[in-house]
Formats: sequence, C-alpha cells, structure tokens
Amino acid sequence: MNDLGDHMKKPIKVLRVIGPFAAGGVENITMNYFRSVDPSRVRFDFLFHGKKEISLEKEIEERGSHFFKVEHYRDNNVKSMIETYKIIKENNYDIIHSHMNALSVFPLMAAKFAGAKIRIASNHSTASKHEWKRSIVKFVLRPFSKLFATHYVACSKHAAIWLFGEKAFKKGKVKLIKNAIELEKFRFSETIRQETRKEIGCDEKFIIGHVGRFVRQKNHAFLIEVFEDVVKKNENAILVLIGDGPLKSGIEALVVEKGLSRYVKFLGLREDVHRWMQAFDVFLLPSLYEGLGNVITEAQAASTVSIISEGVPEEVKITEFVDQLSLSQSISEWSEQILKYRIGYPRKDTINLMIDNGYEIRAASESLVDYYEELMEVVRKEKT
Repeated sequence: MNDLGDHMKKPIKVLRVIGPFAAGGVENITMNYFRSVDPSRVRFDFLFHGKKEISLEKEIEERGSHFFKVEHYRDNNVKSMIETYKIIKENNYDIIHSHMNALSVFPLMAAKFAGAKIRIASNHSTASKHEWKRSIVKFVLRPFSKLFATHYVACSKHAAIWLFGEKAFKKGKVKLIKNAIELEKFRFSETIRQETRKEIGCDEKFIIGHVGRFVRQKNHAFLIEVFEDVVKKNENAILVLIGDGPLKSGIEALVVEKGLSRYVKFLGLREDVHRWMQAFDVFLLPSLYEGLGNVITEAQAASTVSIISEGVPEEVKITEFVDQLSLSQSISEWSEQILKYRIGYPRKDTINLMIDNGYEIRAASESLVDYYEELMEVVRKEKT
C-alpha cells in the first residue's frame, strides 16, 4: 500500500490546547468529546499551561493519550511558546485545536512555526465592562485572533461574532461546535432527585443551585445578595454552591457575614453534577458574561428552571425552562422571580428537544470527527 493509503488508516492526531487547568466548562466539554470520539479515527492529546497536577491526568493516559504541561503564559509567555513549539514539532500533529479564546494567538503562532498545517482557534467566551482588567487583555488580543489560525470555531453565534467578527460569521467562516453533553445522564428522575436531596438533609427544602467556578465572571456576590432576600421571604430556602476557584474563601466569608451559614452549602467540585441538576428547584446563573453558559444546557436537560442574567446569550434558551433578567433589575425582582417556583412545576422530558438542537454528545462527536477529516482531506489534496 502506498504512503497515502497507510496514512489514511491512521487516526488523525489532534493536540487540544486547553490553557491553565481550571476544572471549568472548557475542560468538561473537551473531555465529553474526548470520551465519545472514535479513537480509531481521531486521537486527542492535551496541552495545559502551568505545572500543577491536574485531575484528568490518569484518565487521559488510561485512554491511550498524552498530556503536556508548559510554562504558564502569565509567568513567561516566550518560554511557554517555545515549549509549545517543541511539543508540536516533535509529535508531528495533524491538527492543533486551541481552546484559549483570544489567547489562542500565542499557541497558534508556535504551531505555525512548528509547521502545523491545520490550526484551529476556538472561542468559548466574551468580555464585560464589569471585569475590565481581564477584558482589556481580551480586547487587545481580539484583532490578532485570526492571525495564525487557519480555521475558526465557536460554541455559539454570540461567541463567534465577539471574537471573529460578524462579517466572518455571516460568510460562514466560523464553524459552530455545540457544547454537547451526555444527555441521558441528565434525564429527569424523581428517584434521583429525592435521593440526592436527602444526601444533604434537604429533601423538604426549596433548593436553589449554582454550578460554576468562583471567579468574578460568575457574579457570586450578587447571587448571595439575591439569596439573602429570598431567605427573608422564605426561610425554607437553601442555596447549594458547586465548584471551586480563587474567590471561594471570600464568598464563604460573605455568607458568614450575612448570617446565612445554615442556609448555604458549599459542595466543592463534584463529578455528579447531573444528579444535582435534578435535585435543584431553581438553577441561578447571574453571570457578567458567557460564551454560551454550558450549565444552562445541563439544567434544561434535567428540566430544571434556570434564571439567568442578560450576560448569558439568549441562544442558550432551548426549552421553556429558562427565565432571563437584567442585572440592572433590583435584588427584590430577582428574588421574586425565583420564589415563583417555590411550590413546584411540571418536570417535562426535554431530551428529544435537546437532541434536535444538537446537544447529544455522540452525534456531536461524530460531526466533529467529520469536520477534522474534511480539513485533512483538503490538506491531502493540496499535497498531491
């Protein structure tokens, strides 16, 4: 068999550049695809910024893939790019797929110099005036986002236009890849709901939930203010916070300061979010900004009502289980909207609707592999 035939039988080698490990939405979605793709067609390796141990290392290796750690770009970006260059050069990847949003310009520059023919820039986020220090970097780098990328990808129309521009989006130059999930895990079950609520002794409580990193973007301080008003109106309410992050200790202190300790439960990082989404009565996401809001797709799959801010794109609304308020509205308006659901509501099965909208991970993974193979076919044709 000739070289081309041999190559066709090999899986496509893809290096997914994640950036600093944060146990957040990007990592979760990336791992959903990693677990679902056909390894005979695509093999993923991963590159992280920073040398700290990450929770995914064992699983990545057990699935026959590799992970690499380079210098954190905040510590020494030049060294980070040099190390990235060497990894790409030595491993001869077919595709470099960077998930670092506007910061993808740096690993993709290294990828270009290393000779990678297919360099994908993915965007999962936007920016906000409320987080101006972080946003300045994004706005400065945004004009360069397409400089070293050969292809553009985004998780939503909102994220696509923000980074790559409306013109590029309208011309079909941005590929939308859904933040798909394993929908069946989230299908509502009254048994799972009751079992999960009993684990924290709250089976008779009105449970408000939130899943997200403790960072400024997620607006936890506002969330606590809203919940404080909820408790004033309904002492049967409980707030469950899932996640970790640099601002967690500050939010814990705020809860103590407001005398809410017996009403708020911090559960840390969890691998059973699908169960908690079914346990919640209301899911709250008052984010300053989002590229999509992955947790809202999860909440909808569990047919749990979500109340979101205007910082979350409207296109996340797939079902009837999403209400949207403005952060300029009063704390009382937010709490009243939450309390509308204190007596319960019908939990309709939403799975088929989510499937129809492209959020089933197995179908989405097949589509992603097809996309990679199409890109590889173009490169092969250019060589012949």
